[in-house]
Amino acid sequence: MELARLAGQVWVRDSKDPEGGRLQFGRASFAGLLVRVKRGDLGL
Repeated sequence: MELARLAGQVWVRDSKDPEGGRLQFGRASFAGLLVRVKRGDLGL
């Protein structure tokens, strides 16, 4: 996974498939996602 901050957004892509799809999050949304991952809310 690769992350980039561009124009107030966080972009995410699969480093093994750099030509594949990308996800774009607002900074607050991405921060919320990280909180949920750390708490174990997503069953990952």
